[in-house]
Amino acid sequence: MISPFDHPLLAGLLGDAEMAALLGIEAELAAMLRFEAALAEAEAELGLVPAESGSAIAATLAGFRPDIEALGEGTARDGVVVPELVRQIRQAVGEPHSNHVHFGATSQDVVDTAMVLRAGACLDLLEARLAALASDFGDLARRLGDRPLTGRTRMQAAIPIRAGDRIESWRAPILRHLERLQAVRSSLAVVQFGGAAGTLDGFGDKGPALRSALAARLGLADAPQWQSQRDRFADLAGWLSLVSGTLGKFGQDVALMAQAGEVELAGGGSSSAMEHKRNPVDAEMLVTLARYNAVQLSGMHHALVHEQERSGAAWTLEWMILPQMLMSAGASTRLAITLIGRIEAMGSQPPAS
Repeated sequence: MISPFDHPLLAGLLGDAEMAALLGIEAELAAMLRFEAALAEAEAELGLVPAESGSAIAATLAGFRPDIEALGEGTARDGVVVPELVRQIRQAVGEPHSNHVHFGATSQDVVDTAMVLRAGACLDLLEARLAALASDFGDLARRLGDRPLTGRTRMQAAIPIRAGDRIESWRAPILRHLERLQAVRSSLAVVQFGGAAGTLDGFGDKGPALRSALAARLGLADAPQWQSQRDRFADLAGWLSLVSGTLGKFGQDVALMAQAGEVELAGGGSSSAMEHKRNPVDAEMLVTLARYNAVQLSGMHHALVHEQERSGAAWTLEWMILPQMLMSAGASTRLAITLIGRIEAMGSQPPAS
């Protein structure tokens, strides 16, 4: 429990239980097993493995629960979980079908496609929350938008503005992120399937048809292999950083407004030394998470450098970073929704007409 997102103490501050469930080990293994079942069924459909083997593999995987401790040991040995996972599946399937498990596929096909599947579920959650945020900011503008507020440039008093002007600076990027999400989804929601070196060499002239059938069974689009082309995940990371950055700006503004007495927040964090204080903790954490994702984005850009047809080093770097960025973006949206709900007043009461 070293990650702040699942730490016993910090998870309540920085975590996101809904996002964690979509990214945790159970979800990861479920996505990998889903890939293997879909692969066996697609190969059986095309006559690449016996029909009874495809059915037997899919039926076994429906109730299969791998030995996670052994998977950990296998990952340490092999550098990736799939060899040990496939060994366990073959043992569970048994003869005469075991040799048809994972036929013609490679570890990266499983890992990358499983990440795509999990990321898609995460994007569903983020999309729903961003839509809720846009609506909540609209409600806040209708409730408090006409109140006078001091506009500030370079953190110095400038000219009077309306509270609604600042609220719109928080809302408008959210709408653009929702628009950008459609392009991110389109790029990301594709199968990764290429076999040993990305050439589908184990399937003869049926390779493209198999990839298409596999994609359809997984609810993904078909695409040529992209195992050493990591721009899809880098695009996702960039979008996640934009989301958390926008919400960090919201948090930073609220923290500064609280300092100046320009916003009233319900509740707040207490101090162990000063009982009168109510710290804007949610706002501060939005700033923290924005900066965290901005830093992680650099790592995802480093991971674009995959040597030749596959990189163990760059690939592993993605495993370390991308789930954390999804967690950070999830926590940002969770905290932002909470923070909006805590805003009781902004600016000054407008003069009576």
